[in-house]
This record gives sequence, structure tokens and C-alpha cells, in this order.
Amino acid sequence: MNLSFQSIGLIAVIGLIGVGIYGLLITRNLIKVIVALQILVKGVLIAFILAGSMQAKVNQAQSLALTVLIADTVVAVIALGLAVQVRKAFGSLDIKELTELKR
Repeated sequence: MNLSFQSIGLIAVIGLIGVGIYGLLITRNLIKVIVALQILVKGVLIAFILAGSMQAKVNQAQSLALTVLIADTVVAVIALGLAVQVRKAFGSLDIKELTELKR
């Protein structure tokens, strides 16, 4: 069986997006939600690069993916910092418990 670059990329995209969505649906821990979102975004980045290679615009796709990667990393760092502060303030990272809090 001989798989092409597009086939391998499509399998990776579907797998990463599937794992990311599954992680978002199944977990209630705030840090695990952030990790699931990171996995989901990485699947989308591979999709950007795959689409760029199919349209013969690899440079444009790579620059878009790099821009999204940098912005996503900044958002993840801020979200993890906020999660640490939420854990210190409320003693829990469970999303259901946090939505029921009133201060």
C-alpha cells in the first residue's frame, strides 16, 4: 500500500481534530480542556499546510500556520496562567464546580 503525502496529511488532520473534539467533550478539568484545544488547533494547522500544498501555495500556508501557532501559544500560556490562579483561588479546576460559584 502506497500512501501519498495528501493521504497521510488527511489522516493526521482527521485524527488530531477527532482527538481534540473527544477531549473537549469528555473532560471537565480546565487544564485538560486547554490541552484538548491545543491538539485541535494543531490538526487545523496541518490542514492549512495540506491545503496550501494542494494549491501550490506552500509558503503562504506555512506563514499562516506559523502566525496561528504563535497566537495560539500566547493564548495557551495565558489560559494556563489563569487556570493556576483559579486553582489557587477556588481550590478546584472542575468546570462544573466553577460555573456554580458565586462570589
